[in-house]
Amino acid sequence: MASSWLKYLSLGVLVFQTTSLVLIMRYSRTLQAEGPRYLASSAVVVAEVLKIFISMLLVFRDHSYSVRAFNSILRQEIANKPLETLKLVIPSGIYTLQNNLLYVALSNLDAATYQLTYQLKILTTALFSVSMLGRRLGVYQWLSLLILMAGVALVQWPSESPAAEEKASASAGSQFVGVAAVLVACCSSGFAGVYFEKILKESKQSVWIRNIQLGMFCLLFAFFTMLSVDGDKVFQSGMFQGYNKVTCAVVTLQALGGLVVAAVIKYADNILKGFATSLSIIVSTLISYFWLQDFDPTGVFFLGAVLVIAATFLYGYEGKAAPNPSRA
Repeated sequence: MASSWLKYLSLGVLVFQTTSLVLIMRYSRTLQAEGPRYLASSAVVVAEVLKIFISMLLVFRDHSYSVRAFNSILRQEIANKPLETLKLVIPSGIYTLQNNLLYVALSNLDAATYQLTYQLKILTTALFSVSMLGRRLGVYQWLSLLILMAGVALVQWPSESPAAEEKASASAGSQFVGVAAVLVACCSSGFAGVYFEKILKESKQSVWIRNIQLGMFCLLFAFFTMLSVDGDKVFQSGMFQGYNKVTCAVVTLQALGGLVVAAVIKYADNILKGFATSLSIIVSTLISYFWLQDFDPTGVFFLGAVLVIAATFLYGYEGKAAPNPSRA
């Protein structure tokens, strides 16, 4: 009974976290406020600091809140194993790229289009799982991937209505940038997720220790990215320029994302996870239409959305063929 309660609680939290992160991030990138807008590169840095802090708290809890045991495990597993720690350099760099690209995507795409297009990470994760981990996909998985690609193609299909064409023409450049950012993020998410899983399976270290190692390099990459992309703005007005309650909410939700996914993997299964993803897409679409009012759905878009949602269900039908990790 308790496990069933935890299962649905974790799924509910996943729906809330995924939906609210996308909507609030989109809102924060389009909000017209006085003063400068917050720097996306700075938000990525702060989120990484929070992820490391939360992972350290969980390690501290796992060792009965003993400071001596906590220091000992960090020294043994991180400082005394430099080669194991260095294995996280590659996925950390890719995760940093992915996290920055998501801000670019949501600055140029409405929440509904972003949510549906980003489901292509299921495809990239599955393909990398087959090539890197030697997994075999069942008939339902391959069929779901084909349906997924068709659904995303329909979501991106241009509308033939004059008003929509005029709007699309005016924002064609930003739409292209947004879609390109999502596609690169999907590829990076798939590769980094499978690479990270491979490392976890090849070692006996806990996932929280690995998250600390990963976060250390992510923080390093994110900090240098911030300086290289927004260095002039940081030195002029500080890295926290434009921060407000909405920005803090975005950073917190992004930092908690990996923990929520870990809870779902522990307590739920692929089918229920697919249900949570589908529900998140539906909620995001409705709120994007009625509240943000930043897109006009068409019949083709609706058909594409149905196909994407169906694909997420079908993919989990035959069991755990491939992971769909999302640290961001």
